[in-house]
Amino acid sequence: MSAVMTRGLLFVHSAPSALCPHVEWAIGSVVEKRTDLEWSPQPAAPGMFRAELSWVGAPGTGAQLASSLRGWAHLRYEVTEEPSPGVDGARWSHTPELGIFHATTDVHGNIMVTEDRIRYAYEAGAGDPGVVFQELSLALGEAWDEELEPFRHAAEGAPVRWLHQVG
Repeated sequence: MSAVMTRGLLFVHSAPSALCPHVEWAIGSVVEKRTDLEWSPQPAAPGMFRAELSWVGAPGTGAQLASSLRGWAHLRYEVTEEPSPGVDGARWSHTPELGIFHATTDVHGNIMVTEDRIRYAYEAGAGDPGVVFQELSLALGEAWDEELEPFRHAAEGAPVRWLHQVG
């Protein structure tokens, strides 16, 4: 009998150089093998580095990876875990400013918002569409996506366009 396995990806979007070996150690303790990531400069954050890891493990490995990296200052990362028999997929996003976000995902990577979460948004809104919008935005992790998007694009070699607030 074979054990159920799943796979996923870890994107370390930005880490200071001093933190990189600690990130590798934390990952290695979860995947139970030495992890030597290929670090490259992160154009969206000069002085920071980025790396990616494709992993295979038991269902729940994504949660363990996200937890092992949670709370480190200046660390931005995302973990995905594909669905496996009897287990939904998941995504975790972390930024120093926002903390961690978790969402259940379908086979295509879409975030699934539960009926209870939608009902909560309606109830919290109490007739105010703006509050319903804010609650659903939170349920979809839009703030995390907005903050991580420049780091994702910079990782693809795309030019980074910085917008500066004036005033």
